[in-house]
Amino acid sequence: MSILLSQELLISTALVVLVPLYYLCLRNQSVLPTNWPILHMFPSFMSNLHNLHDYFTLVFAGSGHSFRAHGPPGSGMRFFITCDPANVRHIFTTNYANFPKGTRFADTFDILDGSLFTIDGEPWRRQRTKVKGLLASPRLVASMVACCCRKVENDLLPLFTHMSNTNIPFDMQHMMSRFMFDLAAMPLFGVDPGLLSSEMPPMVVAVALDIVMEVVCFRHMMPSYCWKLMRWLNIGPEKKLNVAHTLLRRFIKEMMERRNIKTWQVNNDEEEEGVDIVSFFLDDPCYANDDLFCAITIGYMLAARDTVGIALTWICYNLAQNPNIISIIRNELSPVASHKVVAGVGTMVIFEPDETRSLSYLRAALYETLRLYPPAPTELKTVVADDTMPSGHEVHAGDAIFISLHSMGRMEGIWGKDCLDYNPDRWLLKDGNGLRYVPPHKFLAFNSGPRMCLGKEIAVMQMMIVVASTLWNFDVHLEKGQSIEPKASCILEMKNGLMVKLKKREV
Repeated sequence: MSILLSQELLISTALVVLVPLYYLCLRNQSVLPTNWPILHMFPSFMSNLHNLHDYFTLVFAGSGHSFRAHGPPGSGMRFFITCDPANVRHIFTTNYANFPKGTRFADTFDILDGSLFTIDGEPWRRQRTKVKGLLASPRLVASMVACCCRKVENDLLPLFTHMSNTNIPFDMQHMMSRFMFDLAAMPLFGVDPGLLSSEMPPMVVAVALDIVMEVVCFRHMMPSYCWKLMRWLNIGPEKKLNVAHTLLRRFIKEMMERRNIKTWQVNNDEEEEGVDIVSFFLDDPCYANDDLFCAITIGYMLAARDTVGIALTWICYNLAQNPNIISIIRNELSPVASHKVVAGVGTMVIFEPDETRSLSYLRAALYETLRLYPPAPTELKTVVADDTMPSGHEVHAGDAIFISLHSMGRMEGIWGKDCLDYNPDRWLLKDGNGLRYVPPHKFLAFNSGPRMCLGKEIAVMQMMIVVASTLWNFDVHLEKGQSIEPKASCILEMKNGLMVKLKKREV
């Protein structure tokens, strides 16, 4: 289910935009946003909403990597928009306390209210410390590794084999969404939802997560009184979000019931005891509130599913267009594969974390995809007190700051003249042995400063297992004639999916 943006824009435009100015803006050919009377730059952004990331990239190229923008009077839409690494370092590290997520962000992401994703200050520090300790648990990490390897071996590769045998094109993004939904839920609840299975059950809950990110993106581009009025009236995208939230809460309840049944079986010695993430929160009275527990659970599902699932789709897209890079990756995998015992013709080769951890070129290929196609293409911050950016721009208390990760990876002044090329070599040391250091304020895919992603190594581990196991066993071919573009969402999901065919390799 996708959001019909045309209907949403008609509703919002009727509320806040003068239609004649909107169409004038559509005909305007200037790269820089037009500062219209009264409405300021709002019509320029709305007319480019379908292609906003590329539009920002063009604007940044002509404005020194940063610019200010305003919406209609009374809308509260005062933005500083940047992709300048010096500004990013100032915002995320040097003067971090002055640039929290803020109430605007928390309000927009109200479905995650109270979760690590939306809070600041001492509540954020306490919850982050808890999650950091959780992810440091050897038992949990071992369980997550085992879940990934089992899912690849028992579900993903058999399905790929089936698709290869039938020679029928399929949507790789759809497949990765199913795979990562299961992989996110299994360590969380200790049970497998089974979206990636031969039965291919409906993806109602996974679609609900997509709707959350699409509607929140819509909210970001609207004056708050517009979407709040829609929420009060329960119309348009806000009605869809309400339905999605109900579905997600129902899913959490069902998974908790399945988890409780499994726990009872463990207590009766019917199977080995496992470990799951929700246990760490259920045992803590600070998280006894049902709404908070649901918000934390949904936030984890979004973080674990979307970042890796979206990245895997773009990795597939990039590698399928660069067979020379695939050959280099296979050469790097070859010594590992040669030492694995292959029991019979047609058996899949599975690569495990210990076998992929030191593969520099494979990791470089993943990072290069994340540079050009970051799963979370923007970050939003709020200004607490007046400040001056390293770029010389002044920001004022209450301003919203948009950081474009998508544009940052496409700036010639940051990455060189070949910034638009997919080139994993840029990440390697001169001798090719190991990766060179790139500061996080220049490569922001895993965040920077105190909010650095806690699950970075787990996410990279999952991607390397999937990519290595897929590339070694299959050739990936893109279907011709498809349109590859991102949808309007907080994540860089492909609007039309990614249609591919697989061919089993004879190794």
